[in-house]
Amino acid sequence: MLGMPVAEMLSRISSRELTEWMIFYGMEPFGNEAPYIGHAITASTIANANRKKGTKPIKPEDMMPKFERPKTQTTDDMIGVAKMVTAALSGGKK
Repeated sequence: MLGMPVAEMLSRISSRELTEWMIFYGMEPFGNEAPYIGHAITASTIANANRKKGTKPIKPEDMMPKFERPKTQTTDDMIGVAKMVTAALSGGKK
């Protein structure tokens, strides 16, 4: 179930089942990154076929996009963005 809180998921699943899912994910990845794996393999194969002799081979992991969680904005961050937008829309006039 998408969006289920961790505590709720852990109350519904046994340790054994969670471990089995972790092992399965290791063998057959799923989720947001899964569609990129085939592309990363293709890209690394092409890069390695065209790399200079004696250079380090590129691994598929090197070609995977890095998914980072967005940084939580502080109140000061939000005020700063609002000030920039206000300045941009008013041409810097206060």
